[in-house]
Amino acid sequence: MEPLQDELWTQENLQADFEKLGIVSGMTVLMHSSMKAIGGFVAGGPVAVILAMEACLGDGGTLVMPTHTGDLSDPENWRNPPVNESWWEPIRKGMPAFTADLTPCFNMGMINECFRKQSGVVRSDHPQVSFAAWGAKKDSMTADHSLAYCLSEQSPIARLYGDEGWILLLGVGHDRNTTLHLAEYRAQYAGKAEMINKAPIWIEGKREWAAFADIDFCSDDFEQLGQAFERETGLIRRGKVGHAEAQLMPAKPLVDFAVEWMESHRI
Repeated sequence: MEPLQDELWTQENLQADFEKLGIVSGMTVLMHSSMKAIGGFVAGGPVAVILAMEACLGDGGTLVMPTHTGDLSDPENWRNPPVNESWWEPIRKGMPAFTADLTPCFNMGMINECFRKQSGVVRSDHPQVSFAAWGAKKDSMTADHSLAYCLSEQSPIARLYGDEGWILLLGVGHDRNTTLHLAEYRAQYAGKAEMINKAPIWIEGKREWAAFADIDFCSDDFEQLGQAFERETGLIRRGKVGHAEAQLMPAKPLVDFAVEWMESHRI
């Protein structure tokens, strides 16, 4: 068998790329990522990516990743794919409640699923939009995550904003930039709508099928918004990690810009 001819990345290579991008000790960083986008052969796979980031951040830094589980929801609303109506009630009755240390987040990618299981990582207790965190501020970032209005003022996103943390888009675009949802709550625009979500959760040791209010998110214009932020502020640092295009940006100026942009562009 012929040896692999693709490019080789190691933890040290990746750490150097993160540092060149601007990741430094003591930062709080929310990372959205694609393992596939890094390309080549990564020695150690997602573990090497995680350890490289943590080495850059050091003991005083904090790494946060989304560990969302949108499949813990009402099957009546499933569209990709939908399920038979006759299945709705059995699914509602049989779906296990969210458990922070057990419920996987496969749809978030290899890096996030690996990260949430790392020793010392903690995870917020939301059945659909949890976040996992490692480092100095992991507990404050993930504590008391609100069930209703899940990405608003009592969420890891709002705490990232308050801490003047950073967002890293690693091989993904602004359509994956969860921080922009905080701006959706804060902005005033005519088309904003509310909805009711449902998920199985634990309440005082008993599994309950809970209903909770939220806004109807829309990320259709997030890429356009992100491009406008970069063009008008120049606050996005660009580089590469492996083959992945990487964007590093400050959370607070981004959200503040997004609020004004949404109020001007959304109807």
